[in-house]
Amino acid sequence: VVLRCENKNFDKKNIAKIVDNSPFIHNLSRKYPLRERVCKMEFYGEDFEGESSVGTREQKPRILLMGLRRSGKSSIQKVVFHKMSPNETLFLESTNKIVKDDINNSSFVQFQIWDFPGQIDFFEPTFDSDMIFGGCGALVFVIDAQDEFSEALTKLNQTVTKAYKVNPRIKFEVFIHKVDGVSDDFKMESQRDIHQRATDDLADAGLDQIHLSFHLTSIYDHSIFEAFSKVVQKLIPQLPTLENLLNILISNSGIEKAFLFDVVSKIYIATDASPVDMQSYELCCDMIDVVIDLSCIYGLQGSNEIAAFDNQSSSLIKLNNSTILYLREVNKFLALVCILREDNFSRQGVIDYNFLCFREAIERVFELRLKHQKSLHLTHDDDFLDPAIVTNGRTQMNASDGESVDVIVT
Repeated sequence: VVLRCENKNFDKKNIAKIVDNSPFIHNLSRKYPLRERVCKMEFYGEDFEGESSVGTREQKPRILLMGLRRSGKSSIQKVVFHKMSPNETLFLESTNKIVKDDINNSSFVQFQIWDFPGQIDFFEPTFDSDMIFGGCGALVFVIDAQDEFSEALTKLNQTVTKAYKVNPRIKFEVFIHKVDGVSDDFKMESQRDIHQRATDDLADAGLDQIHLSFHLTSIYDHSIFEAFSKVVQKLIPQLPTLENLLNILISNSGIEKAFLFDVVSKIYIATDASPVDMQSYELCCDMIDVVIDLSCIYGLQGSNEIAAFDNQSSSLIKLNNSTILYLREVNKFLALVCILREDNFSRQGVIDYNFLCFREAIERVFELRLKHQKSLHLTHDDDFLDPAIVTNGRTQMNASDGESVDVIVT
């Protein structure tokens, strides 16, 4: 359903409430109960998706990309999620409206990215703060490290203050961007200066309880992928379970470091408890690129249903320093990349067996997530379902939530 409104004086929130209470929309949502949204509204040239309780199911976490003009927001989105070459981003035009992007790579990596124009004014009457920030999981504010900070810090303070009042659960991330062309001393000094001034501004506003996370990023190396990995991990409720599984796996397999990667974006959604070394992460990312490229060149041809890169894919790379990179595909979108010494790889049979147990545990985590989503569907539609069915569904979910997921080791 598309509602077109040409009058700028209409308030979007009131329109959304009218749509929510519309008998026509209610009947339509009952007819198509599994639709995420049944209503889309257009306001004088800009799309506006109403957060209608009628047509929604489990909402995907929303990541907002904000910052001043030419700070690099759109370039980040294109490089990380659309595989655009960093050099090609030089030809991107400035964003003049909100650009929404659905990321749906796997059961764990599911969220929306909204890229906001730098000139957006939070105090315009047409800006609906409740709709923008209400369903937001993380807000990423991009600051150009090679530009003057003052205006960006003022905008950051306004943005964080406005968002926190609407949704105190938002995770606030600050990307100090375009650090590829500056020295290490300048990077550290810029991060320290921005951190100090941003926290002081929040303290002066009486909002010192807000936590800001800072990341040094560039699209010309892997720092932007690592930073986005940390942002996405905060939106994955299963993260502690995944980290625990990886810790059990490496401790019983002689593995030094393990990453669970989203293959499409090269974001790692989980890693073990040991510190992340940037060089190791870059090696793992490069390995994924090599495996995908070789799979596309020498993989199976013909039917699109038969993927050249599937859950049977694996790869082994030996480095000159007696280190081994070992990749095993978990499913179509997830891959486990391990770093271990060549001596420990003599127990490959144990490593492979433990990996199979790890993959089975991951599948069970997937199943629990799907059950949780189905239970949300049932409880949302309880007005035309038997209450006994809903109750049984909830009881079953509680029992499933209590199950333990471990890796079996011989």
